[in-house]
Amino acid sequence: MTLRLSLHHEDWPLSKPFRITGWVWDSFPAIVVELCDGRHVGRGEGEGIYYRDETPAVMAAQVESVAGRIEAGAGRLDLLDLLPPGGARNAVDAALWDLEAKRSGRRVWELAFLAPRPLTTVMTIGIEETPEAMAAKAAAMAAHALLKVKLDDYEPVRRLEAIRAARPDARLVVDANQGWTFAQLCEVAPRLRELGVEMIEQPLPRGGDEALEGYESPVPLSGDESCVDITELDAAARRYAMINIKLDKCGGLTAGLQLAAGARERGLGLMVGNMGGSSLAMAPAFVLGLACDFHDLDGPLLLRRDRPFGLTYDHGVVEPPDARLWG
Repeated sequence: MTLRLSLHHEDWPLSKPFRITGWVWDSFPAIVVELCDGRHVGRGEGEGIYYRDETPAVMAAQVESVAGRIEAGAGRLDLLDLLPPGGARNAVDAALWDLEAKRSGRRVWELAFLAPRPLTTVMTIGIEETPEAMAAKAAAMAAHALLKVKLDDYEPVRRLEAIRAARPDARLVVDANQGWTFAQLCEVAPRLRELGVEMIEQPLPRGGDEALEGYESPVPLSGDESCVDITELDAAARRYAMINIKLDKCGGLTAGLQLAAGARERGLGLMVGNMGGSSLAMAPAFVLGLACDFHDLDGPLLLRRDRPFGLTYDHGVVEPPDARLWG
């Protein structure tokens, strides 16, 4: 059956600016792809990879370049060859999964042979001007048991000490977003272990983390920007104990499931992450999260508003997506 593909741009304003190492967002711009077969409509949202300059215009042009092939019946596996990893492929892939679920009357996790369950997401604390400001944010998140703390190279230990003092009960993971040197990692990692940090994500810059080979970190390290897709998995496995899979990076749930299987074969732990966005962007990531150890699915909680039938969050626990939203 011939499909009709359409796409449009959206922009999701944040409730407050969100800051990480080297970047600040006021909103999450996105594309939404819709595939209609005359009876069912499948949807997918893509934010793209900011550090690869994937804007909505760039992603839209990529989708349009293969629209004819998709409308003629190219499937999810064909898509792996038609488009490179990134937000455009993610949006189309999600729309194909959603359409398949609607046509079959089954949920996406059934199609992916995964068992649904609620997931506990991290709640992210962005970088603030002072340790005290970050501690105040942690205290305000008393309902959330698992916090992900964004840090740069300025006073990371002081910031973690302040957060730990404010939340002695919380589980903590850290994301440096490529912001440290190897010397700084070696200096701060032992103290972060003492503070109960369970994982440090992407401490060194992408392309500059060879020093991690042979390094025995006191806190498990996770690759994020250094493992965009499956072609970078072998190098990541030599440097990290786990990887953060983001569907906007690897190019969709189809590729994400392949990457997760390859990581498990290499003995790596898994985290599912996100590039921000509405619940439509988070729903496919939730499905991948069913195969992961850590879950970063809090993107919609940073927004001023979410979509109708959005994901349900209760004290950091995320329920499986409503079929009226996706999948």
